[in-house]
Amino acid sequence: MANGDLAAARSGDPAALERVLIHSRQDLRRYAEYHCVINDIEDAVQESLITISRKLRDLRVLECFVSWTFRIVKRECNRFKRGRRMLSGDMITEDILPVVTPEPAEWRHDVAAALESLPAHYRQIILLRDLEGLSIAEIGDRLGTTREAVKSRLHRARALAREYLDA
Repeated sequence: MANGDLAAARSGDPAALERVLIHSRQDLRRYAEYHCVINDIEDAVQESLITISRKLRDLRVLECFVSWTFRIVKRECNRFKRGRRMLSGDMITEDILPVVTPEPAEWRHDVAAALESLPAHYRQIILLRDLEGLSIAEIGDRLGTTREAVKSRLHRARALAREYLDA
């Protein structure tokens, strides 16, 4: 990929952006194969490409493009893993790929009921962090609050959800 395409894409050229994304897709997929559960690879790559297309203008140093995209893919893979853990209650390790089995419907219903039982501000913080995969700083920016407040609210929300599920 030429740096000219990357610079043009960053400045808003849609054709250059498309060329950059097409060129990057194969490398991102290969990288995702090492970090994602097999069923999540394509979804992680797609979500990463969307994020790259939306945030490319924010990239300050073009030379960091490849490492930046790989971090995005890894974050997406981790987000999918967290989602699986939250829905199934299983602990997924980095070294062992889990056997992919559908989760019992009752677990999904229990988690959904636990989320519904939370006050709206707690439910929102869990959804932003665990399902959308936003960082603490990104959540703070979106909600207009401090990092400390986000951490505190997230901790309390998870504790309340655990209490609901343990009852």
